[in-house]
Amino acid sequence: MSKAFTKETEEGDDEPALPTSMPAGGKNYITPQGYARLRDELLTLIDEERPKVVDVVHWAASNGDRSENGDYLYGKKRLREIDRRIRFLTKRLEIAEVVDPSVHAGCGQIFFGATVTYIDDEDVERTVTILGVDEADNGQQQISWISPVARALLKAREGDEVSLQTPAGTRTLEILSVRYPDPQCGQS
Repeated sequence: MSKAFTKETEEGDDEPALPTSMPAGGKNYITPQGYARLRDELLTLIDEERPKVVDVVHWAASNGDRSENGDYLYGKKRLREIDRRIRFLTKRLEIAEVVDPSVHAGCGQIFFGATVTYIDDEDVERTVTILGVDEADNGQQQISWISPVARALLKAREGDEVSLQTPAGTRTLEILSVRYPDPQCGQS
């Protein structure tokens, strides 16, 4: 089929979906630092990256034949990617509920934003920080508040043992310590 007869949609082309595991009607909790990072990314896309790409596309379009113009084709593709990311970030920021975990500083109970050290029933010690869906990074020992481990840990206290359901069976996690960011500097 000729490319001339295919419809390019700007809405929904590989648009990142909202997490399906997020509870229906649930909140999109995020820390103030996570919210600021998403907002900064959105503003950078709108104020810097998009105008640059628009200029390149405009320049490439003025060069004539667009069908074999790599700058034009790549620029249009990049523009669609930027617009998709802008829409995604806008939606995420609209439904975000900013929660400052430092209000729980000194508390031994686990809430959103806690850094928790626990040991499992195989004597493996781990430290994780419970963050929002849009800011958690497994490589940095950060887990989303909707993850199974976080759900098992939430509302427990130092010294408690909690059960974690896994495909391999039930695991027991013993909570060794709970920390929150310092209220003055916003870091743990």
